[in-house]
Amino acid sequence: MQRFVKWTVVAGTLLAAVAVSQARTMRIEGLEVTKIEIGAVAPEFSLFGVDLRYHSLRHYADKDAIAVVFHCNHCPVSRMNVDRLVELGNHYQSEHNVQFLVINPNPVDKVAADGFMQMLARAEEKEFPFPYLYDETQQTAAAYGSRRTDTVFLLGPVDEEGNRRVAFIGPVDNRGNEPIHMAVALDQLLAGEEIEPSEIATVGCTSKYRNAQERVARFGYDPMVD
Repeated sequence: MQRFVKWTVVAGTLLAAVAVSQARTMRIEGLEVTKIEIGAVAPEFSLFGVDLRYHSLRHYADKDAIAVVFHCNHCPVSRMNVDRLVELGNHYQSEHNVQFLVINPNPVDKVAADGFMQMLARAEEKEFPFPYLYDETQQTAAAYGSRRTDTVFLLGPVDEEGNRRVAFIGPVDNRGNEPIHMAVALDQLLAGEEIEPSEIATVGCTSKYRNAQERVARFGYDPMVD
């Protein structure tokens, strides 16, 4: 009976998380986080990675697609996905003209396990084939509207204006038996096919955004305010 109650609570929590994920805007720590729309221009960024280099979308202008994945060390969903993410990164980066950019949106002052040194250790342990980037200000996560780890934003090829557009938002894998997930969507994108559905709700840990007071304490100003 206790096991039944436990799984009922877990199932209810997951369903609630999916319902929240489907909302366009979600308030986290007092910050209004609005998920970017399918077809919108992908926000540019410049983030420092565990390879001790900065990475931006413009650095990969020759790629047919970019997978921006918000991921972290501590979240059980991220830990569950990490081996599959490495497998997909190895395949699509070597066999297809695709670049993975994996971004940790959680600062060390919010989650010790997600600090930069811990990112270095995880990337080495799992032999990450892609850049693992630290979103210290959390501006990139907020610009994409990432609320959960793991969430994938697939970006199509560079258009005539030099922009990439968001083609898919969804999970790394189909552990929830979703018909569309990262690999399926990438295959369709690379084939020039329409991805349908182009957005799937993700289940995972919420991104650990600082509140306004914490942002000012950390930076001396609020990077979320224009």
